[in-house]
Amino acid sequence: MQKKIQHILFLLLLLYTGVLLAQPNQEKEKTKVDIQSGYLERTANLPDAFIYTKDTEGQVYIVHEGIKMWCNQAYVYLKDNFVKAYGEVKIKQGDTISMNSNYAEYNGNTQFAFASGSVVFKEPKTTLKTDTLYFDRVKQEAYYRSGGTVIDTASKLTSRIGRYFAERKNYQFRSDVKIVNPKYTIHSQQLNFYSETGAAYLYGPSTIVSDSSTVYCERGFYDTRGDTGYFVKNAKVDYESRTLYGDSIFFDRNKSFASATNNIKVIDTMNQSVIRGHYAEVYRQKDSVFITKRALAITLQERDSVFIHADTLQITGKPESRILKGFYSARFFKQSSNPAEEPTSGKCDSIFVNQKKGITKLLRRPILWTGENQMTGDTIHLINNIKTEELDTLKVFDNAFLAQRDSLGYNQVKGQRLIGLFTNNELDTVNIDKNARVIYFARNDKNELIGINNTVSSSIQMYMEQQEIQGIRFIKKGTGKIYPVSKLPVEARILPGFQWRVEERLRSKEDLFKGKPAPILPKIKGIQLPEDEAEFFEEKTEEELNIPSASKLNAAVFKNRPQDNPPEKQKGLEDVDQNEDQGN
Repeated sequence: MQKKIQHILFLLLLLYTGVLLAQPNQEKEKTKVDIQSGYLERTANLPDAFIYTKDTEGQVYIVHEGIKMWCNQAYVYLKDNFVKAYGEVKIKQGDTISMNSNYAEYNGNTQFAFASGSVVFKEPKTTLKTDTLYFDRVKQEAYYRSGGTVIDTASKLTSRIGRYFAERKNYQFRSDVKIVNPKYTIHSQQLNFYSETGAAYLYGPSTIVSDSSTVYCERGFYDTRGDTGYFVKNAKVDYESRTLYGDSIFFDRNKSFASATNNIKVIDTMNQSVIRGHYAEVYRQKDSVFITKRALAITLQERDSVFIHADTLQITGKPESRILKGFYSARFFKQSSNPAEEPTSGKCDSIFVNQKKGITKLLRRPILWTGENQMTGDTIHLINNIKTEELDTLKVFDNAFLAQRDSLGYNQVKGQRLIGLFTNNELDTVNIDKNARVIYFARNDKNELIGINNTVSSSIQMYMEQQEIQGIRFIKKGTGKIYPVSKLPVEARILPGFQWRVEERLRSKEDLFKGKPAPILPKIKGIQLPEDEAEFFEEKTEEELNIPSASKLNAAVFKNRPQDNPPEKQKGLEDVDQNEDQGN
């Protein structure tokens, strides 16, 4: 008998253990929606529905697992744990999210809400308005795909498709995205917006348009509240008559300032000029451009291009009165449209160009080559005819020295000041004033050597053809004469201060950077691609969707559409961390 009792107890113990083991695997019973207030009625037409209507004490009030719902009338399907709400519907989650609409549905089993008709979705910093909105409380995500508007503290954002991630307070806008601010308008293919900070990340072809500028990029960041931005991938800023390009561009609307890094190009449409380099700053209100790291300015004069390089270039002034300044190790090169003509080039410590007055100043230790002539002095001015843009006048101030190679030596003339006149961009007359001295290999019409002219004069005038000395005229001639070659020793054929520096002459535009190391370029930090979010609607069977028969929704609504994918996802886009070539 005792063994029989023990056997029965053992069986009961096994049964109890099985029950305990099975309990964790059983599906937890869903919490039912709780109707807190409202006038209850039933109707034969809807036997499964409990109909609640607002009464004298207020609207129908329903709660469920952290949300509160108010409406004028609610159809509650207790069997399906499902609510259909009509009239002045308000759903609130905690203290952060609220949703108002004309109509709403809430499924207590899936915690999925659907709202339609004048939907207003609010969180602490923004308000979303749309016609239809889906809200998944499990994912803490809201979604629309029939057009919506988000009103921020500073701007209004519109798009055809939008998604809100409640946990990180982030909107993801897709298709026809537009931000309207009193100061500017943004258009983008895809835009990620963080409501806490006002930060907007732009993906795909995007523009920021204002009265004074237009920004374009295919990857960028913009602080919609601080009005600053950072743009990469085909970035550019248009400032009326100037366009700034760069691998990366920083933009500050408050200061009317933009800076660019690596592979810079600034195009001045009014003055037909281009500036290149690897770091630039543009101040729109000051009409100022600062550029360095292999800085190069290219200006079209008549049909010729003039290239100016310096360690730092600065361009200031209104479009019709541009002034260019080049500091430290400045060089310029002008290639004639006639390939038979020698280029004009020069070097100095600093260069100054006033386009309106047509003057170029070579400052501190300048040297100029035009044709076969080498000229030096304390300061050199080149003056253009502002109508024809051809070279008109050359002025060399203090310690002026002109030298030209001859088959037997060097023609040389020096004095206090030199003034040269140009015809068709060729030097044809040169006047040397004050304490002028000359060493000149005089020849007859048959190019036969007559002798070497070594003369001192208060003023000397030289005539040139094809930029070679053809004759000399002395004004108030002093001492000197024409010596036979045998009577003037080689050491006497050189004037004091003479240096032949032909190895420094720029023969091509590439020589502008000769002897200068390539700049070390910083690595551009790209803007990461948006997170590859899972689709809002998960692929589920109708059974898994658990759609109550009373719902206005059906399984087709819960299908993701290919056209709703962001452009970046449709086409793919590489990351933009980059370090472009060290560039010329």
